[in-house]
Amino acid sequence: MRILVLGGTWFLGKEVVAGALRRGWDVTTFNRGRSGPDAPGTDPVRGDRTSPEDLCRLAGNEPWDAVIDTSSSALPPRDVLLAVGALHDRVARWVHISTVSVYAGWPHHPLREDSELLECPRDADETYGHTGADGSPTHYGFQKAGGERAVSETFGDRAVFLRPGVILGPGEYVGRLPWWLGRAHRGGRILTPAPAERRIQPVDVRDVAAFALDQAADGGSGAYNVAHPHGITFDDFVTTCLEATGGAGRLVWAPPELLARHDVKQWTELPLWRTHAGVWSVDSSKACAAGLRCRPVHETIADTWAWLRADGHPVAHPRWDEQGIAPEKEEKIHSALGADRLI
Repeated sequence: MRILVLGGTWFLGKEVVAGALRRGWDVTTFNRGRSGPDAPGTDPVRGDRTSPEDLCRLAGNEPWDAVIDTSSSALPPRDVLLAVGALHDRVARWVHISTVSVYAGWPHHPLREDSELLECPRDADETYGHTGADGSPTHYGFQKAGGERAVSETFGDRAVFLRPGVILGPGEYVGRLPWWLGRAHRGGRILTPAPAERRIQPVDVRDVAAFALDQAADGGSGAYNVAHPHGITFDDFVTTCLEATGGAGRLVWAPPELLARHDVKQWTELPLWRTHAGVWSVDSSKACAAGLRCRPVHETIADTWAWLRADGHPVAHPRWDEQGIAPEKEEKIHSALGADRLI
């Protein structure tokens, strides 16, 4: 099997490359060489995927059985279209890493693969789309939907779309799980969003990579939601962070209405917390039937802490600094919770 990985040096792309090499595949990577070293055993090609000249040079290589695109998250649809146009007769299949944000109903409604998608032209630039007043739909979702259209209208039934929700694991660059691990390690009273039994569906980066490789090899097509089929309760999630780090902390549960009164930003100040009904109601049964296997979230948490303790350094990303509530704001809410209990 001969594959091309667009990206390939950090987080998901890095895991895709590692998994392909373990399978004995020939791997070409295409990137600018700025986010990390190339894995030994790959055939790296340097270039900018937004440059027609660089893409033309890439297309001059031997053809590939499949391409796995892990590097289009920050690109407008027109740049995705540029790449698929340059490579459409050089690769047999296109596996595109997308997102659940392409759905018009996210995060308000439960999602299946046949749920309505946001509308975006395949050649849209970075200005297309908007973010709603309540945070949905998102400009990002419109852009990714346009990217899917660029691939689907070029590759047709030779295309596969993987739509993850939240990807966690060693190498994470957004900082969601690392923040919770750091907060657990610090200990003390840990502000935690109620209800404790709320289930979340983060998926391990290594499991997404394995599923992407399976799809590259097996000749299927269509879209798959990639989310943990069982997930984990928020209580179990934070408790596992405490156990993994050895933190001497105590969970203090705060109801959503109190967090709202203190303007706690959902999704970032308390990472992974969001009250919208559909955000963690993603049906991944189709992917599971096609071979998606998700390790327990406890394992993802433990392995991420081990990576951090081993001086793990993710690629620098501005979203890392968005994660987590300031200690003084957390203490203010703890005081408010104490006052409420006295009433």
